[in-house]
Amino acid sequence: MTRKGESGEAEAFSRAAVAVFRLNGRFTAALDRLALVFGLSAARWQILSTVTGESLSVSEVARRVGTTRQSVQRIADLLVQQGLAVYLDNPAHRRAKLLTATEQGVAAKREIDSCLAELARQLCEHLGGEDEVHRTAEVLRGLSGALSSIGSGNSA
Repeated sequence: MTRKGESGEAEAFSRAAVAVFRLNGRFTAALDRLALVFGLSAARWQILSTVTGESLSVSEVARRVGTTRQSVQRIADLLVQQGLAVYLDNPAHRRAKLLTATEQGVAAKREIDSCLAELARQLCEHLGGEDEVHRTAEVLRGLSGALSSIGSGNSA
């Protein structure tokens, strides 16, 4: 491969990374605005969403959302303090408790999700329809999977 091709690849990757970071910031800001009404932040909503309907250890939640265990632990403790989640005994591990949403947490998530539905409708309309949003999501999932694979040392 020529030096010029490498430069083009690096530039394309850099532009993609900046776009994803900008998108993350905008998603976070939009979700913060919606969730604040319910006493949550985007980060708290993300953790609450992850443990709604499924009890997981803090480490499992961290792997799923792609952040550190310490960050999830801090947010999990706040959700428990708010009465939106509880820790349960973990039959597979004495010290690693399971986190799960309470009825109050499920209700808060449901309300926020209802508000998100309107945002989703507006985004679909702006982007040209549901099919285009699905295509975009697939591209982002592919990029995420590729980065995960490369980062883990796997070549597949």
